[in-house]
Amino acid sequence: MGSALHVTDATFEAEVIKSSIPVLVDFWATWCGPCRMIAPVIEELATEYEGRVKICKMDVDNNRNVPTNQGIRSIPALLIFKNGIVVDNIVGAVPKAAIVERLASHI
Repeated sequence: MGSALHVTDATFEAEVIKSSIPVLVDFWATWCGPCRMIAPVIEELATEYEGRVKICKMDVDNNRNVPTNQGIRSIPALLIFKNGIVVDNIVGAVPKAAIVERLASHI
């Protein structure tokens, strides 16, 4: 059973940018209510898309460089990377179906 991979400023390039499959990164923080609301959805997606999409989480309080470089201004922010490039983004707590729909076009 898959679970979301926690990435850091140090592991972001290897795990996300250089990934051979699409990657969804959830930028979140422990104090963020909407982030906590979608956290179970992110874990479900990690299981459902295991092997097809890498599902990652990045705590913006403990990792400042990547969120700044990616222009993260509001959380939760979900960025979809393909071949190391952001191909889609979702800001805010959205229903699982909305995330699935956006992911489907990049698999």
